Amino acid sequence: MTKKPFKLTTRQMVTLSALIAVAMILSYIESLIPAFVAVPGVKIGLSNIATVFALYTLGWPYAICVSVVRVLLSALLFGNFVSLIYSLSGAALALTAMILLKKIDSFSSIGVSVAGGVCHNAGQIIAACIVMETAAIALYIIPLIVSGTIAGVVIGLAAGNLVERIKKYL
Repeated sequence: MTKKPFKLTTRQMVTLSALIAVAMILSYIESLIPAFVAVPGVKIGLSNIATVFALYTLGWPYAICVSVVRVLLSALLFGNFVSLIYSLSGAALALTAMILLKKIDSFSSIGVSVAGGVCHNAGQIIAACIVMETAAIALYIIPLIVSGTIAGVVIGLAAGNLVERIKKYL
């Protein structure tokens, strides 16, 4: 039995490319914003608007593609190998949570995004504990849960609004 290859229509490829470009632009803009709190790792996560949008309009394989390509390119352009490890760890946990909650179909884009924001921070804390060989970093989880929740609400609202306004054109 052969598997069907992952095929993109021209419209899907263009949409996916546009979402990756938007995610990269938002990631760059966010890299220019100075940290507004003293806790390392606190970010708005603007580029996740594109990921949540892809999850709701194109499906989970496309959301994974947007997220992974954005993480790889952002690390290459704006970060380093350690930031890549943290970002991939956070993205993997966040995408898993968001995909599962979306499949349950009981959560809005806000709830899915909040879970993604909190899980992204948890994934980064796990990676940091492993890389730095200390569990003391886990103490950052409390402010990161708060910031992940706030950022998740903002990202979920923005992505949900975009989905409602643009979905009919896709």
